[in-house]
Amino acid sequence: MRNPFRYFKASPEVIRLAVMMYIRYPLSLRQVEDLLFERGIDICHETVRYWWNRFGPMFAAEIRKRRVNHRSYSSWRWHLDEVFVRINGETHYLWRAVDHEGEVLEVFATKRRDRKAALEFLKRATKRYGRPKVIVTDRLRSYRAAMYLIGNSADQECGR
Repeated sequence: MRNPFRYFKASPEVIRLAVMMYIRYPLSLRQVEDLLFERGIDICHETVRYWWNRFGPMFAAEIRKRRVNHRSYSSWRWHLDEVFVRINGETHYLWRAVDHEGEVLEVFATKRRDRKAALEFLKRATKRYGRPKVIVTDRLRSYRAAMYLIGNSADQECGR
């Protein structure tokens, strides 16, 4: 694999620091530029924006891969919901599973909003991410019926 930093004059550590400061903290590009200038690194805010566009997805994929390999992060608490969406003029249902950190784990679109669709969605999510300790849902009966078949209906909490 080729080095993604090979044509840049700045070191990979500086690029990683600038991008992580911009992503991790609620800072503007100019604030990141000022903080790096205080550390003796003189770059333009447009350079930080370019690095963020270029390397941000790569860093996010590294973090996500590290978290998914351990599989312990996504098994704490899931929030499940479904949204009505229109696709080519027809109403469909978009099922989503979000973990406790706000990371979208699984998305699934169906034409029906019944036990069979909920069961298929839950099977896909648990196969990929393991079984969660707590599942927070709305009061849709399809969730309870699907979880009863899977065997984790005791793990369900109903939120608003």
